[in-house]
Amino acid sequence: MKYYPLAAQVDCPFFDERPNESDVNLLVIHNISLPPEEFGGDGIRGLFTGTLDYSAHPFYAQLEGLRVSAHCVIYRDGKIEQYVPFSHRAWHAGVSSFQGVSRCNDYSIGIELEGTDNLAYTQVQYDALVELTSFIRKVYPRISLGRIVGHNDIAPGRKTDPGVAFNWTYFRQRINHRKSLVSEPTQMNVTAKKSREKL
Repeated sequence: MKYYPLAAQVDCPFFDERPNESDVNLLVIHNISLPPEEFGGDGIRGLFTGTLDYSAHPFYAQLEGLRVSAHCVIYRDGKIEQYVPFSHRAWHAGVSSFQGVSRCNDYSIGIELEGTDNLAYTQVQYDALVELTSFIRKVYPRISLGRIVGHNDIAPGRKTDPGVAFNWTYFRQRINHRKSLVSEPTQMNVTAKKSREKL
């Protein structure tokens, strides 16, 4: 089982085996808030662990019996909880397709940001997402920058998250910068090694 070392692991009953882990090549970004547009409570954790108190809020009645999960949730304060190991299939995408391939849950990783479509995400959420994404791409190198998408991209017309509030340009620039910071020392080490060999 594969976990992100900086995430708190939370037991979740809503996952199963992937058809083939080597097929993982897509990262899907979502948003969630429970109750809607309210932050800091335990609604998300309750939903993903099957322990949600449906009487706690009128909105929760429509969630009763829902069996969903994500691999990770990044809260407004930047803290990360992991509900499903990356090696297994979380139930986050629903009816979905990407570039003609359906059943995105089979080959994707789902990350939920605590938030809404129209409210800006926090800086610490972007920071945490960049580091988490970098970790995931090292484990699953088939996830190229072009294969990091929103829920709206794989379920158009049905889903809108992460919404207009998510700054894709900023996020992708951060990912590229993070990659360059990792690769540059490697090149420097190679150069230094060649210099030593000449001595």
